[in-house]
Amino acid sequence: MTFLDGHDAVGKEFEAETQDLEGIEEVGALKILKRGLNASPELKAGVSLTALMALAVAGGKLLVPLTIKEVLDRGITTSGVNVSSVLFFSLIAMFLSIASMALGRATYYRLAKTAENVLMGLRVRTFEHLHKLSIADHVEARKGAYTARVTSDVETLTQFAQWGAIAWIINSIQILAVLVIMVVYSWHLSIVTLLVHAPLFPVLRWMQRRQLRAHDRVRSRVSDTLSVVSESIQGVDVVRSYGYRKKTRSKLHHAIGDQYKEQMVAQKYFSFVLPITDIIGVAAIASVVGAGVYWGPDWGVTSGELIAFVFLSNLLVMPISELGEVLTQTQTALAGWWKVLEVLDKEVEVKEPDQGMTLPDSPLDIKVEGVDFSYRTGGVVLDNVDIYIPAGISVAVVGETGSGKTTFAKLLTRLADPTSGRILINGEDLRKIDSNHRHRGIRMVPQDGFLFDTSVVENVRFGRNDAKRSEAEEAIDDLGLWSWVDQLPEGLETRVGERGEALSVGERQLVALARAQVADPGLLILDEATSAIDPETEQMLEATLERLAQGRTTVSIAHRISTAERSDLILVFDEGKIVEKGEHSHLVNSKGVYSKLYESWIGNTREV
Repeated sequence: MTFLDGHDAVGKEFEAETQDLEGIEEVGALKILKRGLNASPELKAGVSLTALMALAVAGGKLLVPLTIKEVLDRGITTSGVNVSSVLFFSLIAMFLSIASMALGRATYYRLAKTAENVLMGLRVRTFEHLHKLSIADHVEARKGAYTARVTSDVETLTQFAQWGAIAWIINSIQILAVLVIMVVYSWHLSIVTLLVHAPLFPVLRWMQRRQLRAHDRVRSRVSDTLSVVSESIQGVDVVRSYGYRKKTRSKLHHAIGDQYKEQMVAQKYFSFVLPITDIIGVAAIASVVGAGVYWGPDWGVTSGELIAFVFLSNLLVMPISELGEVLTQTQTALAGWWKVLEVLDKEVEVKEPDQGMTLPDSPLDIKVEGVDFSYRTGGVVLDNVDIYIPAGISVAVVGETGSGKTTFAKLLTRLADPTSGRILINGEDLRKIDSNHRHRGIRMVPQDGFLFDTSVVENVRFGRNDAKRSEAEEAIDDLGLWSWVDQLPEGLETRVGERGEALSVGERQLVALARAQVADPGLLILDEATSAIDPETEQMLEATLERLAQGRTTVSIAHRISTAERSDLILVFDEGKIVEKGEHSHLVNSKGVYSKLYESWIGNTREV
């Protein structure tokens, strides 16, 4: 598929758009605008002064026809040219025009500053809201779609915030002011002008409704394209290793082609608006000239008023034509706003308490009471889980893939709340614990050991917001990792690359464990921390884990025999339930689920 494959289908898409008016169309532009303004309070800041400045700039445009009328009617008479009057009106017009230009520059600066504040504020709020959403929201959504919300969708507001919002006010007032002056000069010619322009307004309304829907579909296709691009870049190793370049390229071309078709549909409306406003504007000027020349003397229209009327007609055409362009900007902005608002409207399921409980700086115990959990799609993941974990012990959570063990770990960190039941930490409901204390007292080391593109020491310091370099070095010393650090090219200052790609999988885990040591949590959760590790690194990693587990409660998602064997308590999950619990030796001899898992582990180890 090429980018032009959809060109022949654009006409059909255009026809379909004129009939498909659901979704965003049902909400309406005014409601989206109102909600968008509430979500972007920066757009309202100083808007009154900016609007007044912009209106003064718009008023400056009326100086030319008014000056021409006065010069022709007062400065040029049958008795000759009144030079003093001509100079007087011309100097006034020149002075006011210069003032209007200076004011216009200041106005644009304020608008540009407002636009940047709007974009920054909306991006920050959307980004913060995304991080408050439940894991269910992130599981269901494509990552590229959320990326589009805080990047390209917010960016659609740039032109609207810089000029579009004020342009509606300026042009509307200018149109009204021109019409008032026209009526003062000649109500006859004013009627002629209005009759010519009358068909334009229902046409613009018809176009606006369909254009809004078209731009909404464009924003959806942009999200799809970003998702495909993000996926193909993140999976570049798999694409190259398995020879998926052609398939990936075809998928990307298909996404871009869909975006192209939707863009062409949206541009059809814009290409229709500009010519029709220009045609009607020219027709209005021609009608005014014709009517003024033919009937003007009978209507009492002076030559100065007629020429001024022509200029006023042009001033009427300009804002109407500009509104056609601003209309397109507005539809694009509203469509982007709508996408962002859809994210901001997502309910935050994990709500933090206003006055939360605190956690002690000591090992924490865990009590899980009747916990069920289900994602929005699919069946039950956890089913009536009950367990008590004393403080200070090490726990291994084992089970087949899909048994619910990773979800159990995520609930302990409150990445989501149970569908029913509750989790108590040191006797306090996890939902009632202050978020800062929860983040400090409960830490999870994920399987992938995500690192930021900075140095090793800075990644370790991410373990706590106020951690100092000396504390990061102390954590590395406590875990016995200096021998590994000394082997790095630049020691602690070695940059890890994006997502830690400059380090091996095991090395990324070592940094993640040092980060957890800096946090010094009372409850440490390790999500498959020793999976996908080579045997050479495993020995160092296990020694590090033993040091890290000292003096705290540790819950490990175990995929290796050694992790389960050295744990004080083993929890065996099967189909979302804890079917067995106990020590390693007891469970091996019980001939149950754990025994079968153990035999499978032993068999795989011998094969290796």
